Amino acid sequence: MAEEKKQKLILLDSHAILHRGYHALPDFVSTKGEPTGALYGLVALLLKVIRELSPDFLVACYDLPEPTFRHKEFDGYKSTRKKIDDALIAQIKRSRDVFEAFGIPMYELAGFEADDMIGTIAEKCKVRKDLSVVVASGDMDTLQLVDGKRVSVYTLRKGIQDTVIYDEKAVEERFGFEAKFLPDFKGLSGDKSDNIPGVQGIGEKSATLLIQNFGTVENIYRQMEKDETAFTQAGVKPRVLGLLKGNEEEALFSKILGTIRRDAPIDFHIPKKNFWETIQREKVEELCDELEFRTLKARFLALFAENGGEVVEEETPAETEENIPPSDLKKAKIALWLLNSEITSGTLEDILERTREKTFRAAEKKLLEEIKEEGLQEIYDLEVAIMPIIEKAEDRGVLVDKGYLVKLSKEFHKALTKCEKKIWKMAGTEFNINSPKQLGEVLFEKLNLSLKGIKKTAGGAISTRESELQKLRSEHEIIEDILKYRELQKLLSTYIDNISPMLDDKNRLHTTLNQTGTTTGRMSSTSPNLQNIPVREGLGESVRDAFMAPPKFSLVSFDYSQIEMRILAEMSGDEMLLDTFRKGKDVHASVASRVFGVPENEVTKDMRRKAKVINFGIVYGMGVRALRQNLGGTMAEAQDFYDAYFREFPSIANYLESVKKSAREKGYTETLFGRRRYFPEISSRIPYIRSAAERMAINAPIQGTATGDLVKMAILEAEKRLEKKKMTDQVFLLLQIHDELLFEIDERVLPEAVAEIQKAMESVGDLSVPLLVGVKAGARWGSLVPYQLPQTKTISTKV
Repeated sequence: MAEEKKQKLILLDSHAILHRGYHALPDFVSTKGEPTGALYGLVALLLKVIRELSPDFLVACYDLPEPTFRHKEFDGYKSTRKKIDDALIAQIKRSRDVFEAFGIPMYELAGFEADDMIGTIAEKCKVRKDLSVVVASGDMDTLQLVDGKRVSVYTLRKGIQDTVIYDEKAVEERFGFEAKFLPDFKGLSGDKSDNIPGVQGIGEKSATLLIQNFGTVENIYRQMEKDETAFTQAGVKPRVLGLLKGNEEEALFSKILGTIRRDAPIDFHIPKKNFWETIQREKVEELCDELEFRTLKARFLALFAENGGEVVEEETPAETEENIPPSDLKKAKIALWLLNSEITSGTLEDILERTREKTFRAAEKKLLEEIKEEGLQEIYDLEVAIMPIIEKAEDRGVLVDKGYLVKLSKEFHKALTKCEKKIWKMAGTEFNINSPKQLGEVLFEKLNLSLKGIKKTAGGAISTRESELQKLRSEHEIIEDILKYRELQKLLSTYIDNISPMLDDKNRLHTTLNQTGTTTGRMSSTSPNLQNIPVREGLGESVRDAFMAPPKFSLVSFDYSQIEMRILAEMSGDEMLLDTFRKGKDVHASVASRVFGVPENEVTKDMRRKAKVINFGIVYGMGVRALRQNLGGTMAEAQDFYDAYFREFPSIANYLESVKKSAREKGYTETLFGRRRYFPEISSRIPYIRSAAERMAINAPIQGTATGDLVKMAILEAEKRLEKKKMTDQVFLLLQIHDELLFEIDERVLPEAVAEIQKAMESVGDLSVPLLVGVKAGARWGSLVPYQLPQTKTISTKV
């Protein structure tokens, strides 16, 4: 007999959703001056929930402004939180109109939080076998309510569109223990966002280890009284054990503060009617019109019609991307992207949604006005100016040696088969290397490789992604061959066997160069991605050799030398780094000299290597743990090296802190030329999300200045110089690869063209630090050699 379909109850954490919408979206304001960003996020998520989860019943739960029982127990509860903006308060009040129009009942109770309403309702409803409960929230606190598959949490991972559902299994994968232990987790590690103290000095890692081995806070302390040696055997450090002693009261009190109540005195009843029977279509339409949610109104009406409702079609002509001149649409997409770096492949709908306009022309006007208001005009003008240059590069395409690809395909398939057999021999069995399941069984069951530190997939399986396999390199020689196998296969499927069908009748490959393809400002390349050909043991060079210059032309690569380190010097104002570059010295040796306290002529290769690792690591927000992984050695050694670096370069430390501080305050970072990258997650209450955002925020101004602003300025300046010399029909830009530009140049003008492009690239930006460009030339991309201009010194390409 088929199992009866369960009805579904969705519990909406109103405050958490409104807060997320308010901080994730721009400060939307209606033409009447009413703030609407948080409301827009609420309605957008509500429609997403309805479409994806198909609820039978919806219920909204609210916080009230009065102190809760937690505030009465602990004066410091949530005391570190900023005062809520008046604009958000107004939208919280207005949100009741949204739920009323959608026919959604609301629950609240003085002295309790929305989480307590949700916890109480979930507890009452989970006993019903005919009902499943889903908590929709922007707050991870509600994960403690997860109970098998009876109660799950639908939460926001990023912005208001990136969502994930947590059931019991997913919670355990995420935290390493069951959902019921999350209050214990807060009891031990605390919660900075709610100012829950926990046990001072115990972090998330130690708290996780304790819970995995001993369970609840109460059981941890019972075990301490019984036998402390069990803690040592479980890997708990003496320092942590010492912190636990004498802090039982703090741990238990923090656990109480972090526990959602499930016994709030509310009179809850399942709605008698299905959600679609109580919704008031006219009221929702009126509210969308009033708040100027044009696209959300269209989504709602589509949903309403899909679920059997009658909808009167508005007689307005449909505007599509095909109806708009491509150049105008592209400019508008660029403006949208500059105003919100997260929208890297914008659509007409995104443009209309951002501006709240009904027509493209009205939206275009509003976007351009906002570009001026936000001080982005210079960057916008740059992006628009290089549009025709990029289009010309796409139209030109790169010449490909089709016969060479056929030959390479045979060689790589042969190497792949050889590699496969070698892996099978080491494994002692034949298996599908492309199957993560079979590969996991071979590595972790048959070969018994260590699972320590290896992550799991969203489905609960042991991950065999490259990042996880890298951790096992020293465990077994099979790992090296698996990584090689994967690279061979990627090169074959993505490039060698895939390119030939994509060539035009002149054997040229036309990749797409997307100006708005990344959040940092750098162009991306697709169909295929020619920026991402891997380089390992010469394999990448072999593939690059398929790309060649036509007769009487050369391929010429112009590569910025140590561009990101130079931008770090510029933006931090560090005099030592600036002086090093001005004098043309080896920056890694100079840094090693300072950090290790030896003269530059006594810097060893190993010292320089370590300095190079931290130099580039700093640019990408590398912490001590990542530094240790890259350097080898112990955590203590990595920490000492890390500390020594920042002692010697305090201006860099101050600069990095100022970037993080500014990003937290503004929600975005800026390049030297004003390009912004937005970080909606930098104020996240979830530590790992916030930390990741901070790391990206450190890198964004540097990478954005280098491979976004300066490279695009160089493209424009080079074109101007080539036009002046009347060489644009002999010199062709083909690609941007990060901080490198690849040209196809007629050999008759090669020296003059190289000199002009090099000057263009080295002169942009008006920086105090000198820019240097390395030049390589040749007949094939993978075999380029340093190019020396007549009667000039060879340009250094050392990095």
